[in-house]
Order: sequence, then C-alpha cells, then structure tokens
Amino acid sequence: MPTYVIRPTNAPMPNLENLRKQAKLYVRWHRDGYYPVAAQIRAVLPRFRDLTDRQVLEREFRLGDAQELVARQSGFESWQALKAGVQAMPAIARTTTTATPELTEVEAQLFVANIKASCDFFTGKLGFTIVFVYGEPPFYGQVKRGQARLNLRMVCEPVFVGDIREREQLLAASMTVDSAAEIRQLFVDYQAAGVDIFQPLKQEPWGARTFIVRDPDGNLLLFAGPAT
Repeated sequence: MPTYVIRPTNAPMPNLENLRKQAKLYVRWHRDGYYPVAAQIRAVLPRFRDLTDRQVLEREFRLGDAQELVARQSGFESWQALKAGVQAMPAIARTTTTATPELTEVEAQLFVANIKASCDFFTGKLGFTIVFVYGEPPFYGQVKRGQARLNLRMVCEPVFVGDIREREQLLAASMTVDSAAEIRQLFVDYQAAGVDIFQPLKQEPWGARTFIVRDPDGNLLLFAGPAT
C-alpha cells in the first residue's frame, strides 16, 4: 500500500520530465478507480475537499488537474509556477538531486481489524487527529500527533499467532517527546483516559523514560522521553 507524503517547499525537487510522468500516472489511477489517489486529490486540491472517495473518482479529472496536484505537492500554487521553479534551478543542483535521493520521513504501519474503531481509539484516547481515511468501507487510513504519523491497515485475519507480541514485547511503533515533563504528562493523560497500559512509566538503563500502551488490536506502542 503506497504512502503519500506532501513535499515541503525546501525539499529536493525531481526534474520536470519526472513530474510530467507523475501527473499522467495520477490521471491513469483516477481513471482506473484507484481509491488511494482519491484521498490524495481530496487532501491537496481544495475543490475536491468536501467530496467522498467515490465522488472524487466519479468527477472529471484532467491532466491539468493532475499537474496542479503535483505542483501543490511540491510547494507551488500552480503547474506554471512549478515549471518556472524547476527551470530556474542550476543544472548542477538538478543533477545532484537526481543522483542522490534522500529519505525524508518514515511512518509505522499498524494492522487493525476495524479502521473506524482504531481511529476512534487514537483520536479519543491518545490525542491523535485523522489525516485521511479511504475506501468504502474504509480499509486504510492515517493518524498523527505532532510529527508522529501512524498508518492503519485493515486486515481480516490475525497477523500474529498467540501471545508472541506481548511475550517478546514486539513494538509496532516508537514515538518520542522532547522533555521529561512531557513524557510524565503524557503518561498521566493516558492513565486518566483509561488507556490500556502494557508497561508503566520507567527509567531505562540507557537513561530514557518510557512506557508502552496497547491498542484494541494488541499493537504495542512505545512512548519515550529524556529522564531529566
């Protein structure tokens, strides 16, 4: 399942030919009724914002729309502005960008039985917000809190057999805060919200303070911060 990331304005930019190919790919995905592209279109293009996935896929989506989508993802208001920005880049900078791709984000993927129930848990108990949900019925989504993003993937069968996750403490995701006060406050907040605490707040031998919570699907989520 692909993960889409909106490119910040100061991120390295691919060459114009690659951007044209990306726009054509979006048009083909839309024509083929590929639901993940509906979520991307709705999130980036304001005129599609209030539509459902099905409505986005049923509405006309031309190459110009796809080019605008690519431009906005790259931090520009329009395709013309994007072309001008790419063409203004020094040739040597474009060559360097193409030759040395840089990874800018990593996102954990959790396997869940019910997307809505999982979103309700993360928003109602853990203080996350929903980035997007797609599929009818929903089978994939993303939640975030601060810079932490978690992808939620619906599965119909158990991913792990028995209690191996708890026995081996197999973490589904690790998230951090910047201060000792924040990690303590987060733990208190989650206790008050009735979150299932798998491991109470404790100081690790390497100096960090951590605790682990368990989501309704048994995923173990570690939260960590400095001890002082």
